[in-house]
Amino acid sequence: MDRTQFASLIEQIYEIMRRDGLTLIDYVEQLSWILFLKLLDDEEKKKELLHYESESSYTPLIEKKYRFSNWPSAVGAKNFEMADAEKLKKFVEEEVLPYLRNLSGSPEREKIAEIFRNITLKIRDPHNFKEILLKIKDIDFNNPEDTHIMSQLYEETLMMMGREGGAAGEYYTPRPVVRFMVKVIDPKPNETIFDPFCGSGGFLVESYRYIVEKYGDKLSLEEYKSLSKNFYGQELKPLAFLIATMNTMLHGLQANIVLKDTFSENIISGPKERYKVILTNPPFGGKLSKNQKENLPIPVTASELAALQYVMRKVEPGGRVGIVLPDGVLSNITKSYVKVRKELVEKNNVFAIVSLPQGVFANISPKGGSGPKASLLFFERGKPTKEIWYYELVPPNGKNYTRANPIKYEDLKDALEKFEAWRKYLETGDKKWRKKAISENSWVVSIEEIKENDYDLSARNPNKKLTVEYPAPEEIIASLEEKERKIVELLGEIKSILGEKP
Repeated sequence: MDRTQFASLIEQIYEIMRRDGLTLIDYVEQLSWILFLKLLDDEEKKKELLHYESESSYTPLIEKKYRFSNWPSAVGAKNFEMADAEKLKKFVEEEVLPYLRNLSGSPEREKIAEIFRNITLKIRDPHNFKEILLKIKDIDFNNPEDTHIMSQLYEETLMMMGREGGAAGEYYTPRPVVRFMVKVIDPKPNETIFDPFCGSGGFLVESYRYIVEKYGDKLSLEEYKSLSKNFYGQELKPLAFLIATMNTMLHGLQANIVLKDTFSENIISGPKERYKVILTNPPFGGKLSKNQKENLPIPVTASELAALQYVMRKVEPGGRVGIVLPDGVLSNITKSYVKVRKELVEKNNVFAIVSLPQGVFANISPKGGSGPKASLLFFERGKPTKEIWYYELVPPNGKNYTRANPIKYEDLKDALEKFEAWRKYLETGDKKWRKKAISENSWVVSIEEIKENDYDLSARNPNKKLTVEYPAPEEIIASLEEKERKIVELLGEIKSILGEKP
């Protein structure tokens, strides 16, 4: 199947769901779990074939009866076309899903059970459900081309979820921003990579893709196969957990994603696990409960400030963090904010901050509008900050970012070029690279200046030219003459009024 055929297939499936009364979020949820089971079935077939060829035994994760391709035979039919729609729906609803929710005996089975614990079949009409299965059954996830195209279309669906607003928006970070952050952090094949608020799994997928593209030809087959064990994610919401699992699997990544409340972990005395790389976009505007606040060294209510404390302690010494933060975290003068920022720069090397313009998150803002004004903050744990490289992103052609005009990867090209010069300066100490890193939109601030400003980390571009347009001399003269004329008229009126008095 080519891209056009796949796109048409997904559109047809969504049209079936629309006429069944489902919402866009329901579309993605229902498509995700059905695709997950189809993908899992194809994976099981591949493993069975490999073990058959090597004359070794293999025990499938799911009993034969409940695997996607065997649903027709379970209801007494030779294939999906001949299966009775009502029997098929009843079997999946009353037997398959309960079976999956209760799987156990291995970490893989328990993860499947966790995924399906909150999944229900929302497609009400049996014939609609059968029609969807008929469209999905011929996708071959053992075909790399099919999988690649399907993964691209799935990503586009997630972006569409964000554009439609509602709770879906919080699952998706604009891909140009994700890709830029991954390139700045530069993850390596042997490094553990963690996203504690993984949403749709975008940071994990892009990090995996980056490593494969940059180091793939240098890795042995065993190293390549073992890449997935270094990827970790946490997600609070069951739907996002399902989407992240599906998204990473479609991209060939078997990430270690768990359904967990990140803020439930006590990090005061130091967490049990730490990671070499953390890339994340935490929830903005959330409020922590009393119990959650007690898990933090500096008790705070704001979720984004809590997230900053969390990643500061979950990253290994020498490890690197890239995090999206609302600008208020960088500038708020409240005591707790100042205290967290002070600890940040004293115990970590904040080497870069990129200020994003209003509207970057308009494309995925759950509440509509232009979305939050945010910045990208990058730091390395273990040594204090000496100076910070800043970049202020300005939308091209003077146009603001909106839902109709989203940020593009090319828009961040200059920022990446200037950062690469800054990186070379940090690595070599050669001041020629420092000079190349500075431009009209980029500058460097010393830690002394940061301290003098009460640890305010917000971006204030000193290189911006203040342009004031003055009118032409003749326009100034004409304006003065007009004002003088009006003054004379007013004086005449006043004199006239005074002259009429006795």
